Amino acid sequence: MAPKAQKFEIKTPKGTRDWSGEDMVLREKIFKTITDVFKRHGGVTIDTPVFELKGKYGEDSKLIYDLADQGGELCSLRYDLTVPFARYLAMNKDISQIKRYHIAKVYRRDQPAVKKGRMREFYQCDFDIAGVYDPMIPDAEIIRIANEVFDALGFKGKYTIKLNSRKILDGLFQVCGVPDNLIRPISSAVDKLDKMPWEDVRKEMVDEKGLAPEVADRIGQYVVLKGQRDLLEKLKQDPELSANPSMQQGFADLELLFTYLEAFDALHTVSFDLSLARGLDYYTGVIYEVVTEGSAPSVAATKENKEKVAKKKGGKSGDPDEDRSDDPTVGIGSIAAGGRYDNLVGMFSGKTQVPCVGISFGVDRIFSIIKASQTKKSRKNEVDVFVMAFGGGKDFTGLLKERSQICARLWDAGIKAEFLYKVKPKLQAQFKAAEDGGVPFALILGEDELAQGKVKIKEMGLPAGHPLKEGELISLDNLVEEVKLRITRKQQADQLAEQADQLKLVDGVEKDNNEAQASA
Repeated sequence: MAPKAQKFEIKTPKGTRDWSGEDMVLREKIFKTITDVFKRHGGVTIDTPVFELKGKYGEDSKLIYDLADQGGELCSLRYDLTVPFARYLAMNKDISQIKRYHIAKVYRRDQPAVKKGRMREFYQCDFDIAGVYDPMIPDAEIIRIANEVFDALGFKGKYTIKLNSRKILDGLFQVCGVPDNLIRPISSAVDKLDKMPWEDVRKEMVDEKGLAPEVADRIGQYVVLKGQRDLLEKLKQDPELSANPSMQQGFADLELLFTYLEAFDALHTVSFDLSLARGLDYYTGVIYEVVTEGSAPSVAATKENKEKVAKKKGGKSGDPDEDRSDDPTVGIGSIAAGGRYDNLVGMFSGKTQVPCVGISFGVDRIFSIIKASQTKKSRKNEVDVFVMAFGGGKDFTGLLKERSQICARLWDAGIKAEFLYKVKPKLQAQFKAAEDGGVPFALILGEDELAQGKVKIKEMGLPAGHPLKEGELISLDNLVEEVKLRITRKQQADQLAEQADQLKLVDGVEKDNNEAQASA
């Protein structure tokens, strides 16, 4: 008797998902929006292997997917796109300056929250400027790029670029009395302030990292501070801080950066935030993160709140691989982040240093925010015209040849079009196919109209009583021009409507902020 076949559960691995339909359309739109900005700033793209030789990561190395020994080479799936870029520069010594962008999947064995865009396999869209330039000019352009991307994606007025400097942070820790061997571990602890209260972060510093309590308290006085030039001036007035060499370098960098950001009209979104630390070891200068509504958890990630969540699930602490999409102590997190890393290329080359600064956009997190805020049904494809046949009865041919010819003309003109794969389709079935795909226009072919050299074009979804609800006849001689004209008008109207919706949202946010300030 043959052994029983082992039951196999068909599913995607934890922290991953399939993409299809309207989700793919939205994600492709996000990619295009970001890529257009990258190209506007002179970016050229590269591609690198999905796995790299092991090493070059700091405290986050526990999140890296290691591969089995492949013929004597120990490899890992790439954790980000920055380290592969540094390796690429180290191998290509003839490249001394480049504006590079890279859009690809990366892998992290983090605890997933798929609905919040916290995945184990996810896309990053990176833009980096490598080479020796005058200080802070490339850094300022990176922040300008972040502004352009999020404005174009519909986040205008709803995001903040948190900014700090590793030079300032390191100098601050030195002045507060942090031993050199604890500066990076303490940085990682401070970096958790966006999701944990100071009390819990202080406890981690003292109990887990071994920092003296009085040193932690000194740090606590500074990491709550936020501002722009006002905060920079305040820190400069502190004699102990201004005497520290690392702080002096950081002050000079930010002074220049703020000046250039003003020239780029990009300072209004920036918040100089001393709690920003960034966990990776390779940053050497300016660092930044972009946050928006939903970035922070709806409930503070305190030990008590985590225990409450666990209790609701049966009193257990929970599987570290369990999806936490419904956990209120988990937020979406930052939607873009980056900074300056001047020494990473030298870690590969051994000698040649190529200073770099860049930013990485988290597409899956951006997607989750846009998807949750959508008020109308998304399209499942990008088709603009659905070609239909009108008619019935025993003499109805279905006009398959004519539909095919019309589609071919539209395709030749670069117009996205399709038709139903049926010889004699019913009109209702054709309209349903167009509606299901969110196609904005129907091109309806009738035998009488074709005999007159005409066809009817109908905009889908017009309200009852609209003068063009039933469509209008256009000449076949001018088919392409007439269709393109209507598609352009529709796109312009949709853009205006989208901009109006964005203004309403921004006005609502500003109104809420004003009311909160008035009641404070």
